Amino acid sequence: MPSAVQRTFSTAHTMPSAVRAALGPTNTGKTHYALTRMMAHATGIIGFPLRLLARENYERLVKAKGARFVALITGEEKIVPHGAKWFSCTVEAMPLDRKVEFVAVDEIQLAADPDRGHVFTDRLLNARGTVETLFLGAETIRPLLKRLIPNIEIDTRHRLSSLVYTGATKLSKLPPRSAIVAFSMAEVYTLAEVVRRRRGGCAVIMGQLSPRTRNAQIELYQNREVDYLVATDAIGMGLNMDVDHVALAQLSKFDGTTPRPLYPQEIAQIAGRAGRGMRDGTFGTTADAPALSETLAETIEQHRFEPIKRLSWRNSCLDFTNPRALLASLTVSPPQKGLVPGRIASDVTTLESLLLDPDIQKTARGREATALLWDVCQIPDFRKLGDDSHARLCSNLYMHLLKDGTIPPNWMDGHLRGLDKPEGDIDTLMQRLTGIRVCAYIASRNEWSRHANTWQKRTREVEERLSDALHDRLTARFVDRRAATLLRRLDDAQDHPLLSAVTQDGTVVVEGHEIGKIEGFSLNLGPIEDSERALVLRAGRRALQQEIPRRIHQFTHAPDADLALNTETAILSWNGVPLGRLSAGKTVLQPHIRLFHDDFADTQQRTQVEKRLITFVQSLIQRDFSVLFALQHAAETHPALRGVVHRLVEDGGITPPLPADYTIPHDDRRLLKKHGIIIGHFALFMPALMRPHTLHMRALLSHVHAGHSSALAPPPPGRISCPLPTVSGRPGWVAVGDVGVRLDIIERRLYDLKRLTARAPCLAPRDLPSWFGIRAAQLTHTLTSLGIRHQPPSVLDDRFFGPAAPLLLLPPRSQTHKRRTSLPPERTRPIHNADSPFAALAALRPTPRPPSKTRMPHPKRKRSS
Repeated sequence: MPSAVQRTFSTAHTMPSAVRAALGPTNTGKTHYALTRMMAHATGIIGFPLRLLARENYERLVKAKGARFVALITGEEKIVPHGAKWFSCTVEAMPLDRKVEFVAVDEIQLAADPDRGHVFTDRLLNARGTVETLFLGAETIRPLLKRLIPNIEIDTRHRLSSLVYTGATKLSKLPPRSAIVAFSMAEVYTLAEVVRRRRGGCAVIMGQLSPRTRNAQIELYQNREVDYLVATDAIGMGLNMDVDHVALAQLSKFDGTTPRPLYPQEIAQIAGRAGRGMRDGTFGTTADAPALSETLAETIEQHRFEPIKRLSWRNSCLDFTNPRALLASLTVSPPQKGLVPGRIASDVTTLESLLLDPDIQKTARGREATALLWDVCQIPDFRKLGDDSHARLCSNLYMHLLKDGTIPPNWMDGHLRGLDKPEGDIDTLMQRLTGIRVCAYIASRNEWSRHANTWQKRTREVEERLSDALHDRLTARFVDRRAATLLRRLDDAQDHPLLSAVTQDGTVVVEGHEIGKIEGFSLNLGPIEDSERALVLRAGRRALQQEIPRRIHQFTHAPDADLALNTETAILSWNGVPLGRLSAGKTVLQPHIRLFHDDFADTQQRTQVEKRLITFVQSLIQRDFSVLFALQHAAETHPALRGVVHRLVEDGGITPPLPADYTIPHDDRRLLKKHGIIIGHFALFMPALMRPHTLHMRALLSHVHAGHSSALAPPPPGRISCPLPTVSGRPGWVAVGDVGVRLDIIERRLYDLKRLTARAPCLAPRDLPSWFGIRAAQLTHTLTSLGIRHQPPSVLDDRFFGPAAPLLLLPPRSQTHKRRTSLPPERTRPIHNADSPFAALAALRPTPRPPSKTRMPHPKRKRSS
């Protein structure tokens, strides 16, 4: 920015030969026209409303004319090669003391802005080129231009393409190449996060971004890495991008003082970014913003707005006699109609604060000291912290400059070191960048430092590091490159097939992005947000259109050794990858298969996999139950076997007995026994199927057939009895007291006990507990549970000597009753010594049977004593 003591042009000077204006809506080519006109002159200066625009057009001029002939002057940057002819500047930084043939100011309608308008108004009234002066802006400023500059030539330019209102649209329904506009940082972040989740990501544009970050974000959008842009109204000021649709997420903004509705011309300025060149554009609302009224929409489409009635103005002929006189000259009333005072700017506020400092009151005397004070007050308050920190900074700088004539190197070094920290979140980095902008502004004043070039270089380096870090944070937070790429390619897949591959370890790669792993016939996406799952699955399934058939062919021809059945969970797997689970079928030995989630293209593929798994399961059942299926074939030629075998096959080798089973003729019973079928007390079964593995397989199949989905752990191997909870409800095990005993064992022991007690009571075998696999203490309870009559062992009274009464096994009650009724009276007398341990034996002595009336006793048979 030029020094305040520099003389500016005024309307009192002789008017140049041409003062012209190019007015019209956006996308009329006004900026391109102005740059072309400037390059047609030997020298020229053009002022832009934003640092970003000044930098963008500086780069365009460099490409056209070369870096050594083009200069860039903004508040924070100053690149002025020796012999520079064309200058790209911010409006505030235009070097008005330099005589040039051409002068242009862009967005001149901003002269009506209450905050910055006085700068544009000053350039409108005072900035002139020696040959041509050109003002660019909207049609709304036409009446005031004619009033303030009577001889101005106005060229009306028409939009190159149409702008059409499309109404309100949901965020999820916005078309690609859309810009979503909000007016607060918090709202921008919220919208960007929603777009990332639903549409893969977006670029973010805000006025607070540095040019480097802004350019990186625009490149992200322009290169079609993302199809959406979320921005503030900064995009309304000449940023040319390939935007097809503009969606307003808010219809009001905070203008620095109070929230207010957007003016129609402001909406038009933003909406006008849609469409470029001859391509038409559309605009509308989205998110929580209501639809525009028909009248307002038509006004924007036709570019018909109320003209501007007044411009902001501030005196530029300042009195530097002393600070008080300077402050008074800043508050002079406008000299003519159509000009009004704007809001009090931050430089005036800073001046008022510094005038309250006693040290500055003492030192700021004379024209030079007052001019220097004003220069320091014009340091922009980019940080906007809302406290007196900016005033303190200006006060310190002023005292250094006034006393030392320069800024101490350690002052600049300390500030730069404190800001040169690329770590932190987005808000932290943006705050540091505002601090760097202040340092860059100070460093750009060559007269304030002996090593201005060094500080300018350092501030650029720090700003670039922070800018790159900010771009990385914005991209990491608001861009999912994988989702954005897949979404775009899926939309274009009809014309451009997806480039996909499956690596050797099963990783699925689509368009260069890993989207997951294929396990069996399913695509495992790993940890992924729900909002992205449908999109990635859609891409993955399309990528697996060739891989799934190949895998199915490999699976259907795989040997049984590659397949496995988990006998605890009933899960079937292929090379360790779970494919499905057994489910209830028609019979116990005919289970069905329920496949897990898969990515088959059609039902036929699924059926092929099910058939192969069923074949594998049936092979396992045929192996484990081979004796049963062999018996099934034998029953075809033995009618006596058919009914029993059919029940065994239906129930998986173990079936409950029926009353008719105990009346089977002796010959048929012998035939059943010959084929390994036992008609037991608890069940009909085949001992050959009682091996632990087969028995657990039978339990698993029964568990599945009953519809249970819980795991079924096998009992400990080699055990013939287990705690009851371990085997409760399992086929092939019988509950005996608090233990479960294997069916074949209990049936065999019952037969042995029946034989022992068939004729008379007997002493229990010493190894009787081991018959059932139980402890001795459990024996009595076990015998009671089985219904076996017995007399528990007893302990002698202290009055007697001799062995204790042993455990006696008694005949069934029906036989004992018969024998007792046939005893002669003399053998049923009570024993005189009732306490004798042998007293119980007296009643149990066998007695001779009375001779039968029809059958004589055998002559050699001896009576038992």
